[in-house]
Amino acid sequence: MHDAAATLPGIILLLPLASALAILLLHGLLKNVAHFISCAVAVIIFVLALKLLGAPDDAKATLFPVFQIGTLNAEISFVIDAQSRGMMFVVTFIGMLVHLYSIGYMHDDKGRARYFGALSLFMFSMTGIVLADNFFMMFVFWELVGFSSYLLIGHWFEKPEAADAAKKAFITNRVGDFGFMAGILILFGMCGTVRFEDMAEKIHYFQGHAPAMLTLAALGIFLGAVGKSAQVPLHVWLPDAMEGPTPVSALIHAATMVAAGVYMLVRSHFLISASVDAQTVIAWIGGITALMAALIGTQQNDIKKVLAYSTLSQLGYMVMAVGLTPAEMNPLTHGSPAMFHLYTHAGFKALLFLGSGAVIYACHHEQDIWKMGGLQQKMPVTFWTFVIGTAALMGVPLTSGFFSKEAILGLALEHNKALFAIGVTTAALTAYYMTRVVIVAFTGKARDEGADHAHEAPMIMILPLAVLAVPSIFAAYGIFAEHLDALTPEAEHGSGHYVVMACSLVALFVGAGLGFKLYWGRTTDPVNIPLLRNKFYFDEFYAGLVKYGQDRVAWIVNALQRAFADGIIAHLPAALARGLGSWFRRLQTGSLQAYTLLFGLGLVAAIYFAVFLAAKH
Repeated sequence: MHDAAATLPGIILLLPLASALAILLLHGLLKNVAHFISCAVAVIIFVLALKLLGAPDDAKATLFPVFQIGTLNAEISFVIDAQSRGMMFVVTFIGMLVHLYSIGYMHDDKGRARYFGALSLFMFSMTGIVLADNFFMMFVFWELVGFSSYLLIGHWFEKPEAADAAKKAFITNRVGDFGFMAGILILFGMCGTVRFEDMAEKIHYFQGHAPAMLTLAALGIFLGAVGKSAQVPLHVWLPDAMEGPTPVSALIHAATMVAAGVYMLVRSHFLISASVDAQTVIAWIGGITALMAALIGTQQNDIKKVLAYSTLSQLGYMVMAVGLTPAEMNPLTHGSPAMFHLYTHAGFKALLFLGSGAVIYACHHEQDIWKMGGLQQKMPVTFWTFVIGTAALMGVPLTSGFFSKEAILGLALEHNKALFAIGVTTAALTAYYMTRVVIVAFTGKARDEGADHAHEAPMIMILPLAVLAVPSIFAAYGIFAEHLDALTPEAEHGSGHYVVMACSLVALFVGAGLGFKLYWGRTTDPVNIPLLRNKFYFDEFYAGLVKYGQDRVAWIVNALQRAFADGIIAHLPAALARGLGSWFRRLQTGSLQAYTLLFGLGLVAAIYFAVFLAAKH
């Protein structure tokens, strides 16, 4: 395995980089074959990830050192264990299907070559995060993910909405990344290293000697996840990212960019679990995000935005689980409900996004569910696969989402009853808004010309849906669970286990039943809650904060700069010099009589002052 660890991860990492460089630098020459190159690389790295998944032993390997300054040893080095193998499988599997789906979806796009080049760059960035065994490497690839997602979200940059969404995602993530960088620097100052394994060995010392700094470092690291995994209050970029092509939405929202934050927190369990205060903050931020996003999702009409808020909500579940995981339950060895839900969510959420893309494609790029309807008969494969994904997301028993959601709710019931109540409420809301989407978009009669003329998407787009439907049901069973290393804790048997199951089933039936009752046969939305429809006015708040905070402060600073820095400090001495120079210039008349007079006056003045001063002393 050590030989494989030294070669397979390096190949998996560098192949997408080679593809991205070739396509983006030789764009003109490879314009017509760029998608074949990118897709071929995606298939190859998935096959290599399968080989890595089957390797029995853990290992570490260094690709190359970057620099060393004192105790800071910055290098590109890999860790191969259950979590990295499982995460690599998920990333390459979803990435491969998104590549293949994109062939059909982006067939007529004039920027197709640029799109596939950015996809390869994104895959390179994500594989780097998964393989990293130190914070230096993780942070470098963390930033590359932010850059490549900026390119993909803003692919249709000629649309102002897409360009603004890309900038919003990039800038919002920079806020989180500032905290991430600060946390890394604090940890390096405390431990003298950036390697996870070395930090884990030293961190227990600081629990007794510097608990406040430990909490500060943990919260700094968590702030990076707040940005990348779109937790409150840095969640605002994710729904706007829907302006990018739908395959990009599937890639970002399923198992890659947004999941990177959760994966990073699991890798940092040695730090998070060392601070009770940090764990509490993380758990509550996750719970609040899960509930708030689910509430907003109940009032969205754009099919992709409903799924986007669903992603926010499910990420909140995962982050809540990270905060509730006790120190003795090391997710790298004893299981992680957060990672279990990440794995299952990757399959069914990618299925739902790609399914929504097929619907949008068939309805001539219409995204409003109230302008759809009647698609069940026109798009049967898309409908049934979408229903399977919906069932898994809602936590219907025996689907993959049921088991992973139960694991998180069981953890919440054991450690925090209030968060358990929030989790159950979120489950009911999820069942409600997903039932709403299925009924409004697929049943009844077509409510728009696009829906009336809709038809099944091309086979290259349908095939990934059929493939993703399988893990959406079976990811928690047998060979899937074994090879994905889902690592869910053993099910609790007893009263707690039955309480969780009973509550989740009640939530499912209440949410789905209410959705059926309110929306079956409807042609307009019977519910209108402006607070939820306008997303709790977060965007308006941030716009006001920028306008009255940043813009007004910038105006005041600019005024002070003009008055003092430019006026008094810079311009006043120059003005005095110019004035004196102008006055003295008038004395240069060229007349000898005038010069003699001035000389005499000066001599008299000098004698007077000399005599005056002598007399005074």
